[in-house]
Amino acid sequence: MNISYPYTISNTHGEKLIFLGTESSPEGERVLVENFVAPGSGPPMHVHWQQDESLTIVKGKMGYQVAGQPAQYAGEGETLLFKRGIAHRFWNAGEEVLNCKGWVNPANSIVFFLSAVYAAQNKSGKAQPEAFDAAYLLTQYASEYTMVEIPYLVRKVIMPFTYQVGSLLGKYEHFQGAPAPLKTLRSRS
Repeated sequence: MNISYPYTISNTHGEKLIFLGTESSPEGERVLVENFVAPGSGPPMHVHWQQDESLTIVKGKMGYQVAGQPAQYAGEGETLLFKRGIAHRFWNAGEEVLNCKGWVNPANSIVFFLSAVYAAQNKSGKAQPEAFDAAYLLTQYASEYTMVEIPYLVRKVIMPFTYQVGSLLGKYEHFQGAPAPLKTLRSRS
């Protein structure tokens, strides 16, 4: 995926993400981001197996949760760090648009992956991505990302089966040129 920064994506349920550019870090290339999240919206519980994510609240109130812990809240000027391998989610807990700036490190496939997820959500018109695209993304990139709220049986049996059916039906031509998924560092599902 050849990206020209800034690169903006948005989905039908109130999230807009701007990839501002990249910079070098000791762990590799880091992608700089800015997001705008409508009240009540935000990504579901998920894991970045190979990346750290940092967000600083510019405007608004963020609710966030690490798996197994109670919900917490952060306001303007506060910075949150979601470490790799730790399930987390965040949402706009206020009544105005939540605006954050931050980074994902190392960048790996995050720009492609989130662009494809947002496109699949827009295709379905719902928070749940279109089924074949979701199966492709969550099967191909399982070493990098997990959507924790999807039941284990669905992730490990139904998604791979749907992915195979989609392959047989030629559903993935629009993913030609997708970056190869990373295969290292994943320790749990």
